Amino acid sequence: MHETIIVKNILEEISKKAQGKKITSITIEVGDLAHLSAEELKEFMSNMVDYDIIVNNVKALVECVCGYKGEPKILMHSHDLTLFECPKCQLTPKVLKGEDIVLREIKTQ
Repeated sequence: MHETIIVKNILEEISKKAQGKKITSITIEVGDLAHLSAEELKEFMSNMVDYDIIVNNVKALVECVCGYKGEPKILMHSHDLTLFECPKCQLTPKVLKGEDIVLREIKTQ
C-alpha cells in the first residue's frame, strides 16, 4: 500500500514540473536503503504511465562508530523493511547516503 502512495507522490511531482507538456521519459535515483527497491519502483510506475522510466540504483554509504565508512551489509530488503548493519562490527551505522528516492530528470516534448 505504501508503494502506491510513494508512486502517486512522485507522479504528482512529475506533473507539476512538466507543466502540462507531454512527458517522454523520466530518470529517478533509488538508494539501496530506500523504502522501495529500484526494481519495485520501476514495476509500479510502468503500470501507471506510458513514458520511459529510467531508474538508477544508488549505493548506500554509512559511517559506523567503529570507524568503518562504506557500504552497509544489507541483511534483508523486503516490502517496507530494510535491515542492515556495519560489515565490520555488526552495529547499526549512521546512513550518509542511499535512503532516498530522487527525481533527477524529466524529458518533455
